[in-house]
Amino acid sequence: MVQKKRKISVLGTGNVGATIAYTLMLSDICSEILLVDINKEKAEGEALDLTQCRASVPSKTIRCGEYEDVAGSDVVIVTFGVGRKPGQTRLDLAKINLGILKSVMPNVAKIAPDALYIIVSNPVDLMTYETIKCTGLSVNQVIGTGTLLDSNRLSEAIANYCGVSVSNVNSFVLGEHGDACMAPYSLATICGYPVKEYCKKFLNAKEEELDQNLADIYAGMVAAGSKVIKAKGATFYAIAASTVQLVKALFSDDKTILPLSTLLNGEYGAKDMCFGVPCMVGAGGFERVVELPLSQEESKAMAECIAKFDATYEALELRK
Repeated sequence: MVQKKRKISVLGTGNVGATIAYTLMLSDICSEILLVDINKEKAEGEALDLTQCRASVPSKTIRCGEYEDVAGSDVVIVTFGVGRKPGQTRLDLAKINLGILKSVMPNVAKIAPDALYIIVSNPVDLMTYETIKCTGLSVNQVIGTGTLLDSNRLSEAIANYCGVSVSNVNSFVLGEHGDACMAPYSLATICGYPVKEYCKKFLNAKEEELDQNLADIYAGMVAAGSKVIKAKGATFYAIAASTVQLVKALFSDDKTILPLSTLLNGEYGAKDMCFGVPCMVGAGGFERVVELPLSQEESKAMAECIAKFDATYEALELRK
């Protein structure tokens, strides 16, 4: 049962926004869902379809509206923008989606100045950065989904490789939700065992073969989104589940640590950029970055990711 009346607004009712709304509909964490889209007929259709679920799921109010109706939201989930096409990188989307964001978000922030904002639109790290810069919202209020989906994909792949439940796996992907990312395998664990130690002890894996298999798992994680897009045109189930995972963490206020995109000013050696790193979140939004004890080799890989992504910021002139 919903313990408190909570309103969540979803901006954008494409594949991702509509699936997030549906996943929220199945949950018991909010009492009202507002859908907003430039295509009003699409938003109306999604709201009507969701409304017709109410006899089967936890009751809540679902409606479509205008940006003005976002007022009073506890959480605003941003999913609008152009979707990634087959063969297109997330950064190819940057100029178009950043332009859309800058035309919409300053006004939305004035309408709902106290809400928490979850940025899902790609390229998510750049969109998170620009939301903070163009709205005047606090860093605590604006959270990108960052590498949460990437980390979930990695944990699932490790679980499959090791033949264990994904609930027993703890792993992180750090960096950009895109190409400039890395996985610190030295900190990945299975039921407390470092992943390499587990594989050697219980799978009788040999060092050289294990290193190659883990490298293949990482490569598969990086390519996972493109593979789904090639097969079905878009990704939306997994990012919807990850987004609702974040919403639950915010509402529960149990100080959950998730790999999310936030503004960094020195952490991990990154300055004035948004990047996916372990973040503690609670009812007030982002609370603090958790810096992991990376190995020397992993620290070097992280520095390379930062340098690569820094060049993107410079090319887009986001810091001017």
